[in-house]
Amino acid sequence: MRTVLLTGFEPFDQDSINPSWEAVRRLDGVLLAEDVRIVARQLPCAFATAAICLKALLEEHRPHLVIATGLGPGRSDISIERVAINLNDARIPDNLGEQPIDTPVVPGGPAAYFSTLPIKAMVRALREAGIPASVSQTAGTFVCNQVFYSLQQALAGSAVRSGFIHVPSLPEQAARVASGQPYMALAVQVEGLRIAALTAWSTQVDVTETGGQVS
Repeated sequence: MRTVLLTGFEPFDQDSINPSWEAVRRLDGVLLAEDVRIVARQLPCAFATAAICLKALLEEHRPHLVIATGLGPGRSDISIERVAINLNDARIPDNLGEQPIDTPVVPGGPAAYFSTLPIKAMVRALREAGIPASVSQTAGTFVCNQVFYSLQQALAGSAVRSGFIHVPSLPEQAARVASGQPYMALAVQVEGLRIAALTAWSTQVDVTETGGQVS
């Protein structure tokens, strides 16, 4: 049985829920093909431990494909990330109270790593299923980006493809924000991540179509 590893984060910033974990945990054990199974695991939202836990999961499960996910408050769609940068610049403290500012994820590491997933094919498949999706050019500078960068570095040069997806807030989270934060129902997120994982698994060569942004 081949493994697709999906990760989501624990709640952070005094919230009681994180949709990235709520979505991926509902996919744990789901078969993408007869011999391809999803394994879903939670990561801590902490700079000191997230990458360590991720690397332990890679060693334990020896996955054939890895997609890490995280919450993107304010995002209105499923955002397939293109690039991770070698920078921590935390707007808020993590769950251990740490708030690194202008520090590298990996001292001396490359400035950035690109996703090795077929990101545009994934966006196309999601849109064809009626699920809002886009290519994102920034994974931020919080723990999500740190995990994304660490993941790409750990698998650089290997045959294992990997990348990161941000999901929107849940309706109950958005309702607590007076500014009218965008949201997406959990069931839609679950199906969206399933489609994204299936597309990533079955697509060997990405499609070439517009996904850039006008500055």
